[in-house]
Parts: sequence; C-alpha cells; structure tokens
Amino acid sequence: MPTYKLTLEYVGTRFAGWQVQPDLPTVQGELLARLRRLFDAEDLLVAGAARTDAGVHARGQVASFDSERSWEPARLRRALNGLLPGDISVAEVAMAPPGFHARRSAAGRIYRYQIAVGERLSPFLAPFAHHHRDPLDIEAMARGAECLLGEHDFSAFKAAGDVSTTPIKTLRRSEISIEGDVVTYTVEGTSFLQHMVRTIAGTLLDVGRGHRPAAWVGLVLGSRDRGRSGPNLPARGLILERVLYDGAPAGSLAAPSTR
Repeated sequence: MPTYKLTLEYVGTRFAGWQVQPDLPTVQGELLARLRRLFDAEDLLVAGAARTDAGVHARGQVASFDSERSWEPARLRRALNGLLPGDISVAEVAMAPPGFHARRSAAGRIYRYQIAVGERLSPFLAPFAHHHRDPLDIEAMARGAECLLGEHDFSAFKAAGDVSTTPIKTLRRSEISIEGDVVTYTVEGTSFLQHMVRTIAGTLLDVGRGHRPAAWVGLVLGSRDRGRSGPNLPARGLILERVLYDGAPAGSLAAPSTR
C-alpha cells in the first residue's frame, strides 16, 4: 500500500492545535477532511510528526498516511491546496518508503521561538512573536541556552499535564540569535515535552531582562522543578521549523520570517 509524505505550513492562530478534537478547528482535522474527500475513504487516517499546541505555527510539519488509491504527488498537492483554507498550505507531497511514519520515523525536530523587542510591535509581526518592550541581554541569554545542550531530565520545563513516557530529552542545538528587533531561540532535539520550548524561552527571557544570571538556567534544569523555571510564553511566538529524518541533513535555516 503506498505511503504518502506531506510537508505542511500553517498559521496556527485560529486552530486548537494539530490533533483532531471534537467540535474544535484543528490542522489535522482540516487536512483529514480534504484527504478523505479526495481519496473517497472515510476510514483514512493521517499522522503528524509533532502535535503542535493551540496557536503554534509550522513551516515544516510532516504528515503521512497510507492509501490503496494512487495519486501523482504534484497533482495531489495542487488538489489539496485548492481545498484547504488559506492558513494551511501543502508545500510538498512525496511517496515515502515502506514503513515510513511521520512521527515514529522522525529523528529530530527544530523549533524557533521569536521575541520582538522594542516599544512598537509591527502588526505584520504580532501574530508570530511575543512582544517585549525593553532591551535584552542577548549574550547572557545565549550563555543560558548553552546550559541545556545534551541529554537531561527536562521536568523543570514541562506542562503539568504532560503525558510523555520520559522527561529525558536530548538537545543538539540550543542557541540565541538576533536580527533587527527579533530575538530568536532556536532549538533542535530528538523530541520535546509539552510546553517545553515555550517554558525554556520564558526562562531565557528572565535572564535577558537581568532578573537572573545565565548560570541560573542550569540550576533550574538540575532542580527538575517546574516551579523554579520562567513563564510559559504565548504560543504565537513558537514555530515548528523542520522535522528531521535519518539520512537527511539538517541543512541551514533561513532567517526569521513572518511569511
């Protein structure tokens, strides 16, 4: 049975997250409804590489599904984009090797959290960034981010309702950059706990504001206590940038964008 691999972009503002929920608009729900129509299969199921929360965006979400019906990938991409709402776009459709599964086959994920700094927030950036009016100590934030590299127990940064099988995760990249008035936290890991990236971003923001030293991030990490970490920043600043699979290089990332 053919397996299809889809790469999606979406603005998460109006969605209750990726995963289907009764009576709520979700990205998976919108995609599934169109796929079932095109494949004439009410039992068709689609898996996503990351279960993004309500309000979180994606430039590189990956989905997969199996179907006995055959569609030429470019034709399927055109058909889906003709049916999906304007805040969801299928960037690519490809045939995947046997056994491929968008989530279980993933080797890693790259997220970005954007913080817009300055008195004025452009309305073209507002849906995609957390706004902070005062200057930030970027170097201190960068030192704090480095404390999180490697394999650790990230319990201090998880949501109370997290249901992950283990809080131990590995971060291969954890860095701060700035372009213009946008400070970006970029993180690459095998997988993530619920609210983990947004809580790390809030912890680094406390460092940038001068409320805590950079070394405090490592102390929070070691404490495994969510009560010691910073705030869980709003979902609108978080973007799922890319999902990584074995054999595919991470490549270079584009500069922060509001597209």
